[in-house]
Amino acid sequence: IDYTGTEPSSPCNKCLNVSWDSTTPCTCTINFTLEHSFESNVFMYYGLSNFYQNHRRYVKSRDDSQLNGDNSSLFNPSKECEPYRTNEDKPIAPCGAIANSMFNDTLELFRIDNDTKTRITLIKKGIAWWTDKNVKFRNPTGDGNNLTALFQGTTKPVNWPKPVYMLDPEPDNNGFINEDFIVWMRTAALPTFRKLYRLIERKNNLQPTLQAGKYSLDITYNYPVHSFDGRKRMILSTISWMGGKNPFLGIAYITVGSICFFLGVVLLIIHHKYGNRNTSADIPN
Repeated sequence: IDYTGTEPSSPCNKCLNVSWDSTTPCTCTINFTLEHSFESNVFMYYGLSNFYQNHRRYVKSRDDSQLNGDNSSLFNPSKECEPYRTNEDKPIAPCGAIANSMFNDTLELFRIDNDTKTRITLIKKGIAWWTDKNVKFRNPTGDGNNLTALFQGTTKPVNWPKPVYMLDPEPDNNGFINEDFIVWMRTAALPTFRKLYRLIERKNNLQPTLQAGKYSLDITYNYPVHSFDGRKRMILSTISWMGGKNPFLGIAYITVGSICFFLGVVLLIIHHKYGNRNTSADIPN
């Protein structure tokens, strides 16, 4: 479901020119229909296009020691984070361009049945890699577990509406260990990518996770992409016994195989055409 809003008829067109510092959030709703039921667990992704997370300076713009809970790096971030290292003479936590550009749209899913909207439960935990959640990312340590006190003396990233210790009310999903933040910090290799946003678990084996029918996507539109001709979309996907659908490997194998076959034919022709020449350097009698 593309909800960028570039088309005048799109419900999200009114939010197209939203800016980072907008004080009033813009909301829109897109209705859609699922033609087929989703039987097993469903994965909700957000997708971005024309967003180059693979730029060298962008990828380097982070401080892994700070993200790992090192107190000295918290107040003295790496110079790689420039120009998002400090703001108003206070260290930024988390610093760097990757954190500063974190995706912050809010997506909610509803099923429509006889004009009645039923909210679909979206699970926000379990979306990050286990090694990221438990090894690479740590909150600062100190007396007590009050994140507000632990982050005292730092400031939020420039484009964030609230500081890192207010990302989630649940302590095990707040601060640097917030899973939405962790997912965003794992940069994508291509300019068109998707990242896991929420999980929809199957409740029982008698009914599908998402039945075929009418649904609505409620969007709190905060993330601006129109300035760089980007696009935003919501993706629903499921898995089978063979895993998820990812055509990249198949396309890569076919492309490399075709190139090898073409080069093989070319080299075979060259060999037959020029390979029988007498290259002997023997001096005749």
